Amino acid sequence: MQIELHEKVGQGSTAEIHRGTWRGLDVAVKCIDPGLFHRQPEAVNWFVQELETLQRQRHPFVLHVMGACLNPPNNAWVVTELLSGKTLMEWLHGHKERRSTRDIPLPPLRERIRVGMEVAQAMRYLHEQTPKVVHRDLKTSNVCLDDYGHVRVADFGHARFLPEGEHALTGETGTYVYMAPEVIRCEPYNEKCDVFSFAIILNELITGQQPYIDSTYCPTKIALEVSEGNLRPTLPEDDGTLGELIKLICHAWDEDASRRPSFAIITCLLRRVQLQLTETIYPILSVPE
Repeated sequence: MQIELHEKVGQGSTAEIHRGTWRGLDVAVKCIDPGLFHRQPEAVNWFVQELETLQRQRHPFVLHVMGACLNPPNNAWVVTELLSGKTLMEWLHGHKERRSTRDIPLPPLRERIRVGMEVAQAMRYLHEQTPKVVHRDLKTSNVCLDDYGHVRVADFGHARFLPEGEHALTGETGTYVYMAPEVIRCEPYNEKCDVFSFAIILNELITGQQPYIDSTYCPTKIALEVSEGNLRPTLPEDDGTLGELIKLICHAWDEDASRRPSFAIITCLLRRVQLQLTETIYPILSVPE
């Protein structure tokens, strides 16, 4: 596979993202840091898991993988479609750092709901696979946008398959401010951990505020309070149009994972909210006789 690498367009803790050219196409190339394989021998398994997860997915809102090379430590990379480079976090907040003040105007509510719907549709697809795909690190920085503002759920380095007949995964993984309480407590968990993470994202979309940005707690203290059921992000104020969304968020981050709705239910509810917002903005006009 002949790839021509160009400028770096992204940087993570374990990889660099470069713009590349393959067969005349502009692509993104995720190059894994060789040092990762020296520091953590199990990283090879993580890389294989991410590749296996991605290459099986065919959905418009899930990042599309086009090829890969696995010859660690010096050659380990994944080739995917090239997006605008903007993450959902940057689309909402205009920056990568956590700050209490906004850098950019908040996108219109209808657009934010549409983006939330697309994330939910992608997650519904993943959870309805056989076996189920559990993302385990769903957050705004792991959701990318294309040039038309449509979603791609990305970064499947922590994803795991949940085979039919198996009901739980184990192991603390993910990002504390988006992590489900049962995961923080290192209890067995299933795909409903992704529903909890989505609730945090949906609330972030509605409020325009990063989770716990107004808290003085450190991430570890936030995790402890979440795991004990004492803490959730600040909900939006209901102006008469947000009631259903607020109920959905509260159900989706319920302490009891079995009470959280599936993504099939979530997409139906979000579609109904979208329709209501459309009718509010563009009311049906009566035609005079």
